[in-house]
Amino acid sequence: MKRNDPTFSFLFLSLFALFLTCLIVSNVIAGKLISVFGLVLPSAVILFPITYILGDVFTEVYGFRKTRLVIWVGFAANILMSLVFLAAIALPAPGFFKDGNAYATVLGTTPRMVLASLIAYWAGEFANSITLSLLKKATGGKHLWTRTIASTVVGQGFDTILFIAIGFFGNVPLPVLVQMMIAQYLFKVGYEVVLTPVTYRVVGAIKRQEGIDTFDTGVAYNPFRLGEE
Repeated sequence: MKRNDPTFSFLFLSLFALFLTCLIVSNVIAGKLISVFGLVLPSAVILFPITYILGDVFTEVYGFRKTRLVIWVGFAANILMSLVFLAAIALPAPGFFKDGNAYATVLGTTPRMVLASLIAYWAGEFANSITLSLLKKATGGKHLWTRTIASTVVGQGFDTILFIAIGFFGNVPLPVLVQMMIAQYLFKVGYEVVLTPVTYRVVGAIKRQEGIDTFDTGVAYNPFRLGEE
């Protein structure tokens, strides 16, 4: 294993594992609602924005091709998690186990919410990665803050609108739906802005450690092309 190989480096795999952990944990805790400055939000907003920050790191350091693989593995992990939860809930429990309903309340979800989560994640992460990659080429690799914030503005826009629209349209009044979209969107983008100095330090440290700074010259921004072309 070469130290500077961005595909198989220990650092890349560690970041990959952290991304998947944040993604899975966010989906598990999403059902718990919290109140932030009077706004009702899913508790996933605590952790989920970190997946976008990590997405920025992957694209900025390793390029769109590697980030595409990360996004698809995360997509598959979401599907597997949902199926396993549904199977665990559906399987019969022994008579002494009295917490079946509580377990189903916490981990159970409707097909509609699973669909909303998958579509929003897929569209948001790819929009984030592609935007950052294009801006990196346009700026010649300068002004990292413009890329991280702009890509988050675009990616979180897709993610927030799609998730809330697919998951809640028809179940909540339209004004409430719009309020949910605006509140979550502003919180997530603000999260990214506040952590921009941290993103700068992390990206710089990883580039020095890996010895790479990838520009996606000639890359095909096709989410379904998983090869190296």
